[in-house]
This record gives sequence, C-alpha cells and structure tokens, in this order.
Amino acid sequence: MNDAPDDRLPPGLRWLKGLVITLAATMIAGLVILIGLLVTRLPPRTALPPLPESIVLPDGAVPEVFTRGRGWLGVVTEDGRLLVYDAGTGELRQEVRVETGAPAR
Repeated sequence: MNDAPDDRLPPGLRWLKGLVITLAATMIAGLVILIGLLVTRLPPRTALPPLPESIVLPDGAVPEVFTRGRGWLGVVTEDGRLLVYDAGTGELRQEVRVETGAPAR
C-alpha cells in the first residue's frame, strides 16, 4: 500500500508527466523573467512641457482635436480649421482651413 501513484503509471506516461511538469515550470519562469524585464527596462514617463496659461479660441470655434509640436500647439476645430499657437506665449500664429471632403457640422 506504500506505492506512490507514479508507480502505477506506465513508463511512457511517467516520462510524459515529467515533460509536462518541466514545460509548466519553464513557462512560469519565463513569464516571471519577462515581467521583470518589462518593469526594469521600460523608460519612465516623461512629464509634458507646460501649457500656456490660456489659449483663446476665435468666436464660435469648438475644439475637436489638440496636438503639440516643437514650439507650437495645434487645435483642430469642428468647423474644419487648424489653429496653430505659439507654445510659449499662447498667441495665434496661423489659421489653416482643412479640406476633408466631409461636410462641416
């Protein structure tokens, strides 16, 4: 009655059981290593440059999209205009009409 459960398995199944246990241990170790590498190697988040105190949109302009570049900020309005502002002062530099082919709202 002291027989372990493995003693009752045929030799081929004992070998397969060993392979499955080894594979599971290898996968767990690989997952732990992968998560550890992601945590230690990913670059930290950098803070965004500060926005100007205020950006004044033209009358009736409703912002739809905001983006930033080096030294400028862009606001696309619902009526199809791209407003380019100076990033430091918040002054309007340029206004461009965007032709999308879709009717403006």
